[in-house]
This record gives sequence, C-alpha cells and structure tokens, in this order.
Amino acid sequence: MKSCAVQLASIKGDLAANLSRHLLAARQALERDAELVCFPELSLTGYEPRLARQLALSPDTPLLQPLQALCDISHASICVGLPLSIAGGVRIGMMILRPHSPRLIYTKRRLHEDEVAWFTAGEQPLIFAAGSHRVAPAICYESMFLEHAEEARGLGADLYMVSVAKTAKGIQEGFKHYPEVARRLNLPVLMANCTGPADDFIGAGRSAAWDHRGRLVAELDHQQQGLLMFDSRQGSAETFMLTGMAA
Repeated sequence: MKSCAVQLASIKGDLAANLSRHLLAARQALERDAELVCFPELSLTGYEPRLARQLALSPDTPLLQPLQALCDISHASICVGLPLSIAGGVRIGMMILRPHSPRLIYTKRRLHEDEVAWFTAGEQPLIFAAGSHRVAPAICYESMFLEHAEEARGLGADLYMVSVAKTAKGIQEGFKHYPEVARRLNLPVLMANCTGPADDFIGAGRSAAWDHRGRLVAELDHQQQGLLMFDSRQGSAETFMLTGMAA
C-alpha cells in the first residue's frame, strides 16, 4: 500500500486558499497511486491557535466536499487537519475522509501546555482501515509519548500516522523518538510536518517515514512543499516536489 505524507505551507487563516492547496496536493498524491494521504496538524487553517475559535468548523462542514469527491473517485482516504467545534470546546482535529463512507473524526488527546488556553483535549483513540492497513492517527505532541503508540498497537494498528506542526527542535526530537516507536512496536511510522510561518515559529518540514525496524526510509527537506510516498509492502519511499504550488 502507498501512503503519502504531504508537506505543506498553509496560508494563515485562509480556509479557501488552503482548501485549494489541499486539492492540488491530494490530486498529485492520488496520481501516484496513494491510498492514504495525510496532511500536517491544523493544515486547513495553518497552525494558528489564536485564530482557532473564530475559524473552527463543525464536523459536518460542507467545505470538505471537494476533498470527499476526490476520495470517492480515487477510492483513497484523505486526512485533513482543522480546528473542530465540538460540544465542550474547540479541538485540534483530524477529519478522515473515506470513499463513499461517513467522515471519521479524531481529536488530539494530549495537548501541549501552550495549547490548553485555546483548545479542549479529545478523549477517544481511533483506528481506521485504509487499503491494507489499520491506521492509528496521532497529532503532534501526543505522538511523543510512547504509551500513545503502544495503545494504538494494542488496538491492532499496523501503521502509525503522525500529523504535526513542529519546529526545528521538535523535529530533531521526533527523529530520535519515532524510530524507537517503530523498532519497539514493529510499527511503521509516517509523519507529515508543515513548512513556512506558523504561529510564532517556522515549520521545519522534514516529513519522513520509518519502516517497522525503525529504519529511516526517506525524508523531505526543511522547506520544500512536497510529497513523501511510502510503500509499506516494499519498505521504500520516494519524494516529489509539489508542482503548481505558490510559496
């Protein structure tokens, strides 16, 4: 199965422009036979906690219909980051769009201390089927705790899909942690990070994939908007620049 981590520079708070970027990137991933496409944390708005309340979307937002149409045509799943307005507050969400199926929602369960003022933590783990995999989503900070991946493995996950918005320091820490997750749990890891301005930092890119032995299969650079195509059957990956994408 081919899974794709999209490394994207989102435009601060611009839902319409970011949706166009998602569609462009998703089409290029699907043209390369991706069955699962993952975007960075809060990719639809950019990682902008201070804007999250005014930009938060409902779980049934019609904004995602063009992406759903792509899923239906391609028979692939697309995972998009966005702030979600759910009873009890605004959550850091991932909307999982699947072909001809209801939407699935995963929300970040372990918040970083500087996110608590803006968001409410999620509560439930999630495992979903995509192609030949049972996929466990993880969103940034929570993925740095081994017990999150251990729980997912215990629930039957065989691919750990991590959506992040990480600084250069955060990526360095991730490159130490994620191979250990893969080795200890026999669990491949696919990680999609943002690039460009986000909140008060610059997204550090370096989206990557590790096989079940913890071997780094491929990574993107620190600033290029691109695709990382991970073939879990072959244990190989390729990277591509996104075309037609403004800086």
